[in-house]
Amino acid sequence: MDAAEKVVLDRDDVARAIVRMAHEVVERNADRDSPLAIVGIHRRGVHIAARLHAQIAELLPVPVALGSLDIAFHRDDLGRRPQAPFVHDTAIDFALDGATVVIVDDVLFTGRTVRAAIDALFEYGRPARVQLAVLVDRGHRELPIRPDYIGKNLPTSLAERVNVRLAETDGIDQVTIGLTRDAEVPA
Repeated sequence: MDAAEKVVLDRDDVARAIVRMAHEVVERNADRDSPLAIVGIHRRGVHIAARLHAQIAELLPVPVALGSLDIAFHRDDLGRRPQAPFVHDTAIDFALDGATVVIVDDVLFTGRTVRAAIDALFEYGRPARVQLAVLVDRGHRELPIRPDYIGKNLPTSLAERVNVRLAETDGIDQVTIGLTRDAEVPA
């Protein structure tokens, strides 16, 4: 962690946020006839989805599918990036048609990642409904996308960066805010 970063969620806060979101997902979807699936967006969304799935599985008497989604070739900035995208595996080994799918990501910012995820998801089937769960909603939307489940609303400036670190990828669970690389640090 950079010295200029401020911890806004620690390990216990992250765990509580995921438990709360799991309860909200169950409340909103328990009476539906459609099967429920949790699909994480690579990278950190996949780990958050697995945690969310584990919590939901404890609360529901029916199986809940878990999958992962790669959006590399659905991004709208694909041709503008200097290097080729890193591609992860998409793992959707269940029927999406007629299902309620909760897409999971770590941070919601402009909405472009979610748009790409919806495009990618529909290549695998036609869900009855798609919902969105994010650990952090930092604002600054460029597309009309709103999460259904939010771990933490975190108003930020464009000069700030939200960093989500998870034990599975980073060895620690925490969310921090720091300055973007382009932001000037006052002398």
